[in-house]
Amino acid sequence: MTQDKRSLAVDLGGLVLPTPVLIASGCAGTGRELSGLVELRKVGGIVTRTITVEPRPGAAPPRIAETRSGIVWNTGRQNPGIDAFIATELPAWAKVGAPLIVSVGGGTLEEYVRVTGALQGQPGVHGIEIDLSGPDDELERPMLGAHAERVTEIVGAVARMSLVPVFAKMPGGLDVVPIALAASRAGATGLTLTGSPPAFAIDAPSMHATLGAGPGWLSGPALKPLTLRSISDVARALPRMPLLASGGIATATDAIEALLAGATAVQVGVAAMIDPSAPVAIAQGIVAELKRRSLLSPMHLRAAMRSAEVAT
Repeated sequence: MTQDKRSLAVDLGGLVLPTPVLIASGCAGTGRELSGLVELRKVGGIVTRTITVEPRPGAAPPRIAETRSGIVWNTGRQNPGIDAFIATELPAWAKVGAPLIVSVGGGTLEEYVRVTGALQGQPGVHGIEIDLSGPDDELERPMLGAHAERVTEIVGAVARMSLVPVFAKMPGGLDVVPIALAASRAGATGLTLTGSPPAFAIDAPSMHATLGAGPGWLSGPALKPLTLRSISDVARALPRMPLLASGGIATATDAIEALLAGATAVQVGVAAMIDPSAPVAIAQGIVAELKRRSLLSPMHLRAAMRSAEVAT
């Protein structure tokens, strides 16, 4: 077995990435912020911050609070709105050279449809990721993605319209399998597992919430066991569905564990904000693991684990 036959490329339902390591939503800005810090062409792909129909100014500061196990954050989905994104940000993304997945969000079915429609045929857009963790303004529910029938409606509408692969990002902190099954049946190309679970941080001396917005979301190392559980459960329920592990992936070991659990690719968030070169280093670590195990590609890691389970 020779090195030139070994490949890190993965196929996410028709979207072929050069490596299985992406930068997660909201962690790469417009790509220009990372220019000179990391060679983005060596990154498997980039997921944009979540884009909505209208511009959103975002949450009041502070927006990030450090904890012993990660960060609690709330950006309030700050973004320029779909029209400004297409006019000013998307051209810069297209020059980066890495596959681009646009995260889309909204509080109503119409908003998801409008954002998706505006992205169709736009140069440089390789995929769409549906953020399902926000509130459902239309049905007056605190989290849109917590209800299987609503996920079916939103994902189905986006999937029917889209000319590129569609990935549904499952909310964190839920029994994800029923929601994953609903998204799959509605036509999702793949699933991102999972969004950040709800969290809260308090500053004891001031006796106030640490974040300006009050409640927030948890990201960082504490999420890895939750991510592995979600990947493992959904991989059993949907063995042919491309799965992207998101949450607590900071090292090559983390990524390899996610691939062994059933992920097709991983998304790196907090680690990429701390060290922009982390996604490239993680991909290099996966290559080293493949060489050590005499495997040709990341997809063979999961197969090797299944063989080991059968043997025992």
